[in-house]
Amino acid sequence: MTPKEFFEFAKRHNAEMVDLKFTDLLGSWQHCTFPVETWDEDTFKDGVGFDGSSIRGWQGIHMSDMLAVPIADSAALDPFFKEPTVSVVANIVDPVTKEYYSRDPRYVAIKGLDYLKSSGIADACFIGPEPEFFIFDEIRFDQTQNMGFYQIDSVEGAWNTNRIEEPNLGYKPSYKGGYFPVSPTDTYHDLRTEMVNEMRKIGIVVEAHHHEVGTGGQAEIDMKFTDLLKMSDQLMWYKYIIKNVARRNGKTVTFMPKPIFEDNGSGMHTHLSLWKNGKPLFAGDGYAGMSDLALHAIGGVLKHAAAILAFAAPTANSYRRLVPGFEAPVNLVMSARNRSAAVRIPMYHGNPKAKRFEFRCPDPSGNGYLSFTALMMAAIDGIQNKIDPGDPLDRDIYDMTKNELEAYPKVPGNLSEALDALESDHEFLKKGNVFTDDLIEAWIDYKRTNELDELALRPHPYEFFLYYDN
Repeated sequence: MTPKEFFEFAKRHNAEMVDLKFTDLLGSWQHCTFPVETWDEDTFKDGVGFDGSSIRGWQGIHMSDMLAVPIADSAALDPFFKEPTVSVVANIVDPVTKEYYSRDPRYVAIKGLDYLKSSGIADACFIGPEPEFFIFDEIRFDQTQNMGFYQIDSVEGAWNTNRIEEPNLGYKPSYKGGYFPVSPTDTYHDLRTEMVNEMRKIGIVVEAHHHEVGTGGQAEIDMKFTDLLKMSDQLMWYKYIIKNVARRNGKTVTFMPKPIFEDNGSGMHTHLSLWKNGKPLFAGDGYAGMSDLALHAIGGVLKHAAAILAFAAPTANSYRRLVPGFEAPVNLVMSARNRSAAVRIPMYHGNPKAKRFEFRCPDPSGNGYLSFTALMMAAIDGIQNKIDPGDPLDRDIYDMTKNELEAYPKVPGNLSEALDALESDHEFLKKGNVFTDDLIEAWIDYKRTNELDELALRPHPYEFFLYYDN
């Protein structure tokens, strides 16, 4: 879509407003809305101004002026405004230097794909994420000087089998019992279908939706794999659509990795494959039908996994999910079919075009532009340096002794360890100036100052159970 076609599109849909969206450092959409007549074709070259110092992790107040340059080809009719409104995604530009902004996550993904092509290894990186989320009926939380709590409720919650519902019919997924039940246990089929149909209207190809393992309305909607940049854009739409469809139905959605104690958390298993000249590069005669190039890519991911997770499992809550001894993918090894391994090689099909690896550690709380690009950069580094992925883990971890399991390296135990890993291991991200020092430093500083330091100051509710009467 050209700028001229953009205005034709708006006119065709009787849209009098344009909603401009861009992604902040942590991965949330920001937006501003304009009457369509205030824009012309030059707006798509010159951009519109905004205060960059008010965006998390971006500019200081002394350098606050920034430009958001809309991308005409990203135009879509926003499904959630009362009046017809065309939504566009923007890239961020420094108004003085006219250069793209180094902390704009979308620009990082653009540079990453440019670097992939310049490396000669491949000319396309396809990403297929599997974001999971919870649908709740109510969420309450607060933290003050004398109080700290959260309370979740869901009509599907296993804790509600005794609630007075007049009548309570008892169809509640049990803890860890939510995978693939039909209705009436699965009460959210129609809601998920509504979410899927909104995605389809803006061109997102959805492969499937289903209830997930957790009680309390855990769900998954799978998008068909596509180019890394396009998928990063789609993930922003995905979260936006799911949250807003839930809200207009009187529900609330969270992408927190671990909102429910003693039940499964929400991950975002991420599939990756590299292609060149329209041909897949990962099929071969090595382990699990993979090529040497693919195995070296996996080696790079396993080597740099801890640093990747500073972006791909980027919250303190992420490490409530990545806990050893459960089904979580905490073992930094590869495997065909074994879901406790950090990298799994799906074995559903023998078609060379279906060959990919699945990095199972990420969760949907982060920024897709950064996490997908970091994953790709680690794979490139593995290929360039022919990194050996090591022996696979094809045994059932529940049949292994503690000593046997301890022989395998593990993911970081908490966010602090992941940030430390990123601080000491980020040269692979800086190749081609894809990730810059200032972005990495800003990310680490924000996470430590605004999350880890703040959490360290607050007593945990369980501490009262442990220590109050000591």
